[in-house]
Amino acid sequence: MEAILDLYAEAADPRRPVICLDESPCSLRAEVAAPLPAAPGRRRRIDYEYARRGTCSVAVAIDRHRGWRHVWVGPQRTARDFAGWVRELADVHYATAETIRLVVDNLNTHTPAAFYAAFGPEEGHRLARRIEFHYTPKHGSWLNLVEIELSVLAAQCLNRRLPTVVTVQAAVAAWEQERNARSATINWRFTTDDVRRKLGHRYPP
Repeated sequence: MEAILDLYAEAADPRRPVICLDESPCSLRAEVAAPLPAAPGRRRRIDYEYARRGTCSVAVAIDRHRGWRHVWVGPQRTARDFAGWVRELADVHYATAETIRLVVDNLNTHTPAAFYAAFGPEEGHRLARRIEFHYTPKHGSWLNLVEIELSVLAAQCLNRRLPTVVTVQAAVAAWEQERNARSATINWRFTTDDVRRKLGHRYPP
């Protein structure tokens, strides 16, 4: 826990950015009856009934020092998907960085092995040398500050009926553009001193 908090306390370093990444399922739901449009003195109305259309996966990476985030939407979240997200971070969004310090939870796909499985030994090795993994403690995924960004995304963008992966992608792209234009960030204030004061019973005597 302290290793993650110490990492967050460091000053911004463009050569070694700290990127937090996580993914979450998103339910796809379609309207059964056409909504009634808004009219003077009456709000838009929708029927309570909806049709389930399965789920998709929404993954978010955030750099709080830049106030920047990027979102991927796809039908699933496999090791190959994870490897693709990280390669995009390394080669497109942070091509000039020496090392990307990546904060993730302990999901079994969040490992350098995903790079080798997805891209083969040479490309896997190249990516593994660029990525420095930092894992949140078991049962401590709340320490990954991207969880806050996922909550914002759910409240501001995904709290409506989106029937297909394509509609989720369009909605999320607009949300991402607006958040990045404002350089919206997360004011993380939980420190190592806080954890020692509040969770002192967890430390050996």
